[in-house]
Order: sequence, then structure tokens, then C-alpha cells
Amino acid sequence: MTDGRHPAWTEERTEESRFRGALDDVVIIPLVVITLVTNKILRFVLSILMRMLDYAFPFAMQILWLPLFVAKVLGDVIVTVINGTLRFLPVSEAKRRQWSRSVRRSWLWLRRKISYRAFEQAVHDAFESGMAWVFRECRHLTPNTALLVILGAVLWLPISFGAATAMHAVLFAKVTSWPAWMQLLHPLATVIAKSKLLVLPVYPAAWPQAKKHPFVQRVFKGYETIKCVYVIRKVGFRYRQAEIAGIAAVERLERIAGLTSAMRWLREAHVAEHLGVENRTRELRSFFTRWSIKFSAEYYEAKERQALGVPPSNSTSCER
Repeated sequence: MTDGRHPAWTEERTEESRFRGALDDVVIIPLVVITLVTNKILRFVLSILMRMLDYAFPFAMQILWLPLFVAKVLGDVIVTVINGTLRFLPVSEAKRRQWSRSVRRSWLWLRRKISYRAFEQAVHDAFESGMAWVFRECRHLTPNTALLVILGAVLWLPISFGAATAMHAVLFAKVTSWPAWMQLLHPLATVIAKSKLLVLPVYPAAWPQAKKHPFVQRVFKGYETIKCVYVIRKVGFRYRQAEIAGIAAVERLERIAGLTSAMRWLREAHVAEHLGVENRTRELRSFFTRWSIKFSAEYYEAKERQALGVPPSNSTSCER
């Protein structure tokens, strides 16, 4: 007969009996508390940054939309002026109407091209083409070359940041002594700083080959071995205990201070809902979902199979 206890509870009791208090807890417990507090602070900061992004995302979209809107209005004005000018030209009425229709037709075609949706689609197409090329080239790399490519991309992040910062600092320091045209190097420094974005596709593209390298395999095995060490497992157990104790302490403090209902109201995100942030959050998540899928090798492999007319690899023929 079984005692009806939940397997997770039984496993927890087994771990608790295995990791009893000992002298090493003098070091482990403070380390666990510091790690837990740091983790909570970082999560809190990240949540604030995400809320800031919730507000910044629509604002950024409006900034991108404004130049396109101005271009549309300017184009409408120019077309109106051209049509008005055609009335004073010494040509026949039929010719004037033909030219007016041609101008309007051309402007409508161009107007569709400078819309925000067309702009976003053009960026997506260019990004997807570049990513497809990167994944296609990295797929044929040897594990050694793929690991070197990733290391080079990792090194370029601090190099590009340091070089761009140094260029901006030197240009500002020499603004009075150097020729004025030297300040035109600021855009070059900005391009160098933003070039780190160009190496982002290298990581997911080269990783499938790089993880086959013997060094990476040894790192994986070493990580699994470290996870099985008694001290590491005990640290993990103490961390979970500290997390549970922290949650219980916060709940008790809420009950003592009479803030239970207020905290529940905040957790249910009524503030975000009333402030209209929830819609922006969904927009942001949809935006990231649309772009994040393009960082996976499976996405481009599926597109290649679709272009070649090859059925998906996980499809099976039905037996009749």
C-alpha cells in the first residue's frame, strides 16, 4: 500500500534528510541569501525596463511613422500643385487628363511603397535575406571554424563599443583644435557601435556546428559533473529553501500590515490594465515573436525545403 504522499513532497523530504545542517552552511547560507536578493533585484529592474519598453515601443513606432506621414503629405501637396499647373499648359484637354491620371497613378503606387507597413515589410525582407545567407553559410562550417566565428563575434562586441566610444570622446575633445569636417566622423563611430547588431545572427547560425567541437563537448560534460557535486546540489537545495522562506515571509508581512488585498490587486495587473499598458505589452510581445523566430535555424531550413518542394522531415505517410 502507498501512503498517498505526492512524489515531489517525498523527494523534498529525502533531500532535506540528505542535506542536513553542517559547518559548510556557515558559508552556503549567506551566499544563497546574497544570490537570492540579487536575483530579486535584477528581476525587479528587468520588470521596470519591460514597462518602460511598453511605453517606448508605441512612441518609437510613432517616430518611425512621422517621417513617412510627412512624406505622404508633401507628396499630396506636390501632386496637387502639378495638377494645378497642368491647367495652364497649352495642351488639349484630353492630354491634360492623361497626364493628370498618370501623375496620380504614379503617386498612388509610390504612396503605397512609403507606408509604414511597406517599410516594415521591406526591413523584414532584407533582414530575412541576410539571415538566410548567414545560416546557409554557417551550416557548412567545420566545428573548429564555427567556434572561431562565435569567438570572433563575442570579441567584436567590446571592441566595437570601445572603438566607437573612444572616437566620440576624441572628436569631442578636439572639437576646437581639429578641422570642422573631422566632426563628420561621428556617424562613422555610430556605425561602428551599431555594427555589433550585424554579428547577432552568427550566434544561432554557427552554434549547431560549434557545439560539436570536442572542447564544447568537454565543457558540457564538466557542467553535468559539477551539477552532481554534493556541495553544488546542497547550494541549490538551500536556494530553494530560502526562496520558499522569502515568499512565506512576504505573505506574512502583507497579512500583518493589512496589505493582502492591495498586493493581490497589484499582482492581478489592474493598474496596467487601467493605464492601457496591457495592449502595448501585447504589441511588444507580438513584435518580438515575429522577429525572434527569424533567429532559429529551423525557420530557414523549413523555408528552403518549402522552396525546393521537399515535405517537412517530421511528416509521415498515412498507411491505407
